[in-house]
Order: sequence, then structure tokens, then C-alpha cells
Amino acid sequence: MHTTIEIAGRKIGPGHPCYIIAELSANHGQKIDNALALVKVAKDAGADAIKLQTYRANTITIDCDTEPFMIRKGTSWEGRRLYDLYEEAHTPWEWHQAIFEEAAKHGLHCFSSPFDDTAVDFLENLNAPAYKIASFEIVDHGLIARCAATKKPMIISTGMASKEEIAEAVQVARDNGCTQLALLKCVSAYPAPPEEMNLSTIADLQQSFDCPAGLSDHTLGTTIPVAAATLGASIIEKHFTLRRADGGPDSHFSLEPHEFKDMVSSVRAAQSAIGTPSYQLTPSQEASRMFRRSLFAVKNIAAGETFTTENIRSIRPAHGLPPKDLPKILGKTATNFIPFGTPLSWDIIS
Repeated sequence: MHTTIEIAGRKIGPGHPCYIIAELSANHGQKIDNALALVKVAKDAGADAIKLQTYRANTITIDCDTEPFMIRKGTSWEGRRLYDLYEEAHTPWEWHQAIFEEAAKHGLHCFSSPFDDTAVDFLENLNAPAYKIASFEIVDHGLIARCAATKKPMIISTGMASKEEIAEAVQVARDNGCTQLALLKCVSAYPAPPEEMNLSTIADLQQSFDCPAGLSDHTLGTTIPVAAATLGASIIEKHFTLRRADGGPDSHFSLEPHEFKDMVSSVRAAQSAIGTPSYQLTPSQEASRMFRRSLFAVKNIAAGETFTTENIRSIRPAHGLPPKDLPKILGKTATNFIPFGTPLSWDIIS
């Protein structure tokens, strides 16, 4: 099995803490100060890594006004030209080194989704520790092969992909040198409806493709990542922003700093709660044992008097005989006087 990978010394997979990726995407608003501030926000929120997207408008599409290059109904970017959207959303390449350095200063991994071979070459010069293939690029086998050839760990998002397309992408990655691969369940809608998430797919991805699996999440809020963690997600990727009110292409489905921090905390708590099947008494429950029920005298009972449901009962706390012994005791007699409130024990029962 290859269900563990390692990015910059951090093990990722079942049995390891969930690897949480803060997706910067377009939320810098074309201001490098915002991009650098978001790195610190990611660190303060408890993320493990910050992820960029490396493209230029003319490397991801072309400057064309014809109908195929206009965004149709069904997305938040309806009516815009692809070129204009990507011109607004891209992270300038000349910022990348500063962002990588800022991430390193804060102890965060920093890597990116490249969108063509020139981006891979550029990121190799920055010693990117891993590569992420975006959902829309899962059908670009040439790009997957180029990333795989670097021998770096790869994470592939599977939004919109059939299982056959996922299998093809995985095969291309492995055939071209990738030995450390992870897959992310993703619904490529912005925002994504919770009822379409089908989080049980995460476990199926891991089993089917023998690799760690996780979630690239575009739902609103933090509920879905927490649910994914309880279902075995090894990776959670979530967009974040300084302030949704600032606007931008991705802001409407991104978390603000306090929300991202809450998500990280909840994911960590949820994962720690999974544990293993156990019926052992936990240390925190030890003090509560005394509040269990047991058998007590609820009236003064004279020596030789018969025990009945009127003079003995199952009540809290747990200092007397267990309630299951009540049928054995009824009809027997007291060996001596038993004051009201005495826990029953076998030495006072004839």
C-alpha cells in the first residue's frame, strides 16, 4: 500500500494529522501586501501549507471575444470573458519568490497549481516541494506528465472527472515518475452545494487508487471539511481571504481568518475524536463512575425484616450492590438493623 506520502518531511495519510492547505488563489486583489498578509493569516490559523495558482491570462486561455471564450450561465462569473477573469485573478509571477520566502519564514509549506509547462519550469526554479493539479486540468495528460517528471509529490483534484478519467490521470502520473500521489474529492461549483458533496467518495478514492485522499472544498462555511475529516480525509484544501467584503473572483466562497482558524480547530478535534473501537473506561470518565445507580436502603430496615421494593431501591450513587442483583435480594432478610441511606452489601443480607 502507498497510502502515505511526504511533503517537505511532513507525512500525509491515514494515521497522520490532516494536512490543511490554505488556498490563496485570487484573494490578494492584485496587491502583494495582501498576499503576504494572507501567508501570516494561514500560519496563525494553523494551516500546514499555503497554495498558489501559477498562470498568466495568456498561458491559461487566449485573448479572444468569440462565444466559446465568454462565461455562460451557471457560475458566479457569468457574462465575463475568460481572459479578463484570469487577468484579474492570476498571481503575478514576480511575487512568487517573496510569497515562498514569507511562507518559509512562518514555517509553512508553499507550493502551487501550475497550468502549463512554463509554470512547472518556473516553480522548479523556486524549489516547490509538491505540485497540485487543478480539477479542470485533470484531463491535461501532458501537464500531469510534466509535473510527474519532477519526481515531486503530486495532489490531483477530481472535480467533474469520471472514475475512468481519474484512473487515466493516475496512470499518467505514475507512468511518468510520480511515486507519491494524493487525490482530492472536489465539486467544481462555486459555491458547491453540500448535498452534492458525496463525501463517502473520499474513502473510495483511497481504496481504488491506493493513495491518500482528501477534500478540496468550495462549500460555504466549515461544516463539510469537518465532516470530511471524520470520514477519513487526509488532506483538506480551502480558499481563504482577508475580508469577503473586499470582493474578488473567489471571495464569495472563501473563509475569513477567524473562520479558517475555527475550521482548523474543528478538523483537528474531529480527527482526534475518531480513535479506534474501544469499550474501555477512559480516564476522564473515572470520576463519573460514582454517579451510576446501585441498591440502597430507602427506609430504616429492622434486623430480620424482609427486603421489598418499598425499603430498597436502585438509586444514585454507585456505593451499593449493582441494580441487576435486586431480584436476588427481594424476599431475603436483613442480618441487622440497616439505617435509611445505607448502601446494600452481601454481608447485611441473610
